[in-house]
Amino acid sequence: MRFRIRPVDTAFYDLFTESASHLVVGAGLLAEMLGESADRDDVARRMREAEHQADETTHTLFKKVNSTFVTPFDREDIYSLGSSLDDVMDLMDEAVDLILLYEVVSLPPELSTQAEILQRCAELTAEAMPKLSSPASLEEFWIEVNRLENAGDKNHRRTLAKLFSGEFKTIEVLKLKDIVESLEEAIDAFEKVANIVEQIAVKES
Repeated sequence: MRFRIRPVDTAFYDLFTESASHLVVGAGLLAEMLGESADRDDVARRMREAEHQADETTHTLFKKVNSTFVTPFDREDIYSLGSSLDDVMDLMDEAVDLILLYEVVSLPPELSTQAEILQRCAELTAEAMPKLSSPASLEEFWIEVNRLENAGDKNHRRTLAKLFSGEFKTIEVLKLKDIVESLEEAIDAFEKVANIVEQIAVKES
């Protein structure tokens, strides 16, 4: 067993919580973007603002790592977790941007299922981050995110099968496939966040 001196400093946990709160906003905007009546220009604008705020939180986190002598857990894990949270936001922003740029008229309903999975992952992550000071207590978090990622994989395969069924024109298939892949990568990125939390729990146990 390793004994460490850890600071009673909640700043890192607060910043991780702040990062996760941006993901809740981003997932909500992504779901809104998939709605038939969405003002896509407005949603995309708000998503860019949310992504910028998420970037600022990430920069603040990294700056604090560089200026703090003793961190609550390994620096490499702080960097990895912060980067992974930022990656999720970037991928959701990418999906929103592609929907706007490609001017896709009809979106398969399966995409809404992926958006729902992303929203649930975001909610779970936002609930988990304030509890990082006791990472071993977050086992249900990483198990549930893993389950959601598996559900997302299955839906991803069904969506691809539908895209190549002949129902869509070739150009629409190409556009939709990019969007579908962005959503899949965002779900995978949430699983990476959960895996890092699990690794931290193992190290700190």
